[in-house]
Amino acid sequence: MDERLQKQLDFILEIDKEKNIFRQTHLSGHGRNENDAEHAWHMAIMAYLLQEYSNEKIDVARVMLMCLIHDVVEIDAGDTYAYDAEGLKTQKAREEAAKERLYSMLPEDQKANLVTIFDEFEERKTPEAKFARALDNLQPLILNNSNDGGDWKNHDVTAKQVYGRQSRTREGSEKLFEVTDKILKENIAKGNLRQE
Repeated sequence: MDERLQKQLDFILEIDKEKNIFRQTHLSGHGRNENDAEHAWHMAIMAYLLQEYSNEKIDVARVMLMCLIHDVVEIDAGDTYAYDAEGLKTQKAREEAAKERLYSMLPEDQKANLVTIFDEFEERKTPEAKFARALDNLQPLILNNSNDGGDWKNHDVTAKQVYGRQSRTREGSEKLFEVTDKILKENIAKGNLRQE
């Protein structure tokens, strides 16, 4: 087997480990914790289905790829819960080291391409990145809402914390932020999100 194909196959096998990285979010219907691969797949499908709600014209294939690769780094870095103040302090450094190790497994041209797409997602400056980040906010919110806010209640998350994170959704989609705002208001009214 030639070296290029071997590198590609090695990377493909390595990213299978993403299925073992469990998130704080639970599957709908009060299921088990969701894993990173399920989260990425769900976001990619959402990108295709909801693309008409992007604030700007987007390359949906690029958004879908962004969704699929954005958490691959968590194979090494681990999942950092959105409301974990201590974990967030070291998240960037852990993910940068993971990005270098994991994407370096690939042939140089593919490494460069995926690193560019990963960095674009992180920087959230392009229409594609803004929309992908909106989906990254919306996806766990939808699951948590389906579970009566269970993850928020378990972690004693406040409405202010969730609004702080979700406010950036509007950068990618005003329409999806409207949905988010409605869901959050319903959960506050039900007592699923604590008011400070």
